[in-house]
Amino acid sequence: MPRKQPTTALTEAAPTKVRVFRKLIHTIGLLQRVMQPYFAQFGVSGAQWGVLRNLYRAEKNGEPGLRLTDLGRRMLIRPPSVTGIVDRLERMRWIVRQASDSDARAKRVALTVEGRQLVERVLAVHGGQMERVMGGISSREQAELERLLDRLGSHLEIMVETRDFEPAARRENGAN
Repeated sequence: MPRKQPTTALTEAAPTKVRVFRKLIHTIGLLQRVMQPYFAQFGVSGAQWGVLRNLYRAEKNGEPGLRLTDLGRRMLIRPPSVTGIVDRLERMRWIVRQASDSDARAKRVALTVEGRQLVERVLAVHGGQMERVMGGISSREQAELERLLDRLGSHLEIMVETRDFEPAARRENGAN
């Protein structure tokens, strides 16, 4: 039976948006705690799995590899973080860097045979893990959660595109 997060008078008095935001952050933390040991049994971190899974999807869609910038965009992480993850995966021999056909300066990363086999091993049991993780809410509730997350995600994408998350003075001055 799931434990409830302790509530305090301060939490209960907080506006709904603050409570929901805190619960979302708390839930993301719990999700990471559940998934970390799951991925560790395959010898990867969650971030490494994200790179491997994106490369596998790209491959299935006929893309022979992805540029680091494309990986970063898909995973919503900055280039230095992508580079660090790719470096580790390359040392493990699960991915390889290749020269880009269209841009001599750019490198593409692609799965090796071993990397592809690892992804397929994880995917063979991944459905069961997703069932366990999402088992706390019904199919109908999952559909509603998906709808709400899509709405929130669209709103946040607009904020990113318009830089609406930055303080007003910073936006007006065009600072980075």
